[in-house]
Amino acid sequence: MASTLPNDLTNDKSLDNYHYNDENAKKRRSPLQIRFNRHFNNLEKTLHVKFSGNKSKILVIFILCFLFFWLNGSSSYDSSKTTLSSNLNYKSHDDKRFNDELYNLQGKSKWKFWEKDPKIVIILAANEGGGVLRWKNEQEWAIEKLSINNKKAYAKRHGYGLTIKDLTTSKRYSHEYREGWQKADILKQTKREFPNAEWFWWLDLDTLIMEPEKSLEELIFNKLDSIVDRTVDNFNPLKLEADIPFVDYTQDLEFLITQDCGGFNLGSFLMKNSDWTDLLLDVWWDPVAYEQNHMIWEHREQDALESLYATEPWIRSRIGFLPLRAINAFPPGACSEFSDDPRYFYDPNQHDFVVNMAGCNFGRDCWGEMKYYTNLLEKMHSKWYSRFF
Repeated sequence: MASTLPNDLTNDKSLDNYHYNDENAKKRRSPLQIRFNRHFNNLEKTLHVKFSGNKSKILVIFILCFLFFWLNGSSSYDSSKTTLSSNLNYKSHDDKRFNDELYNLQGKSKWKFWEKDPKIVIILAANEGGGVLRWKNEQEWAIEKLSINNKKAYAKRHGYGLTIKDLTTSKRYSHEYREGWQKADILKQTKREFPNAEWFWWLDLDTLIMEPEKSLEELIFNKLDSIVDRTVDNFNPLKLEADIPFVDYTQDLEFLITQDCGGFNLGSFLMKNSDWTDLLLDVWWDPVAYEQNHMIWEHREQDALESLYATEPWIRSRIGFLPLRAINAFPPGACSEFSDDPRYFYDPNQHDFVVNMAGCNFGRDCWGEMKYYTNLLEKMHSKWYSRFF
């Protein structure tokens, strides 16, 4: 009986040892196996290497798969990039842009798939509903998407949790002009949502992580003693009392913030998950203190925390100050009266971790700044192979 195999298979040298007139031999090799052998032979010719035996083939396949996923995983930022032009079309508020997976992303390591409870959770504040006092324009929608994708990629890369909180919940407090105070309320919600987390990292929407390959452990937690200032002796823009009675600086640090030219900066800060921070949030969110002081607390929750730090030794004992450029570097134009002070401003040559474009809507160009730093981020961290795709 003549062979009924297609011509492209009859010429395959890997089939020489098989007798296709034998029905049992036909059953032993499926069409999928035949196609696999043909493609593997082509791979051998391409690599100019001869592999013999099934074990060698499996090893080569494993190595190729490993390289593919490693390259794909190492470019987690690249894979999540969204072009600026496409973000300008991101303006419809009717479609469901944020699904449950996005709003509660359980960050997992690329390899540790069993890690259910992240030790560090990023809290990103967004105005998903369009804002409190007005609807957002097209550029604001685009800024929001860029910022969210940036935090998603970072959380996925390092195995962190990410929860995106809708700041329009602050409408609940608009009757008392308390919409700037929702930070403490959201932090309490997130502590209940992630009871096993060790640290929470709050980020405002107008921030961008510029060094996505660096972990918080590497940058901060592994060297707290060397980078954190426990006092305001070295940098004190508010001219706070440098020393008050009963402060114990030997206690563990549980709240890490920065200072800028206007005082405490709460656009990016770190809070430990502990009973102490539970108490801090209760005092910070105290409605009685708000009722008594809201007319003089121009910066709302920021002024409230500054007041607590100035008068309460138990709070001062566990608050530490990171350098501003560690998690809160400013773009040019912010803190303009200190334009010659390098402690404030983002420096790409120093690979500052986060740029915070806070206040860009007061006389600056929010979209222009976000576009500039997004392009800079892509330029600094694009992979050599990305130009082929």
